[in-house]
Amino acid sequence: MPVRTRKKISVSIMTPFLVVILFFSIMAWKKYRASREVPPIPTQQQSEGGRSVTLYFAADGTRLAREAREIDACDTDTDCIKSVLDELLNGPVGEFDETLPEGTAVDSIRIEGNLAIVEFNRTFSEAMPSGSSAEMMAVYSVVNTIAANFPQVQKVKLNSAGSSGSILHHLDLSEPLPPDFSLEQGGVTVIPGKGGPR
Repeated sequence: MPVRTRKKISVSIMTPFLVVILFFSIMAWKKYRASREVPPIPTQQQSEGGRSVTLYFAADGTRLAREAREIDACDTDTDCIKSVLDELLNGPVGEFDETLPEGTAVDSIRIEGNLAIVEFNRTFSEAMPSGSSAEMMAVYSVVNTIAANFPQVQKVKLNSAGSSGSILHHLDLSEPLPPDFSLEQGGVTVIPGKGGPR
């Protein structure tokens, strides 16, 4: 009789622990999946002679935020990615902060299957503000901007001045990066028209 009572007590104690472990496992899995899924983005409209795109800028230096912009029509995906990144380099028109160092330029873009390879000039790595947060905002503003506007691109490889190794102080860029939309704050700011030059 005492043995049965002990078994009942141990089962009743273990059940809540198992439920808690299961709950946190499901939450961790959902968070991981959410970081890899593109959040809903306003439908990109192809206006006559232009296209609406979504750019990612910094909000309070800790999160990414979307800003809508219109770019001129382009013929190829590489041309379109170049135009989108040029707008990102122009900086935000709204209330957000730019993420890329002044003087950064795109040298070339290649698409290989579902991978986009972006070659920046040396300024991208040399003028990058110190700190892991600034690097994270800069890198993922580029990666998320490309992935959000070009769903066929699943990973982005960033190089600087021909260097394909780890080029930043805190982030390892030696491998292609998938987007991380968990860095985004809620909402989107819509800016009509194009941004001016920096």
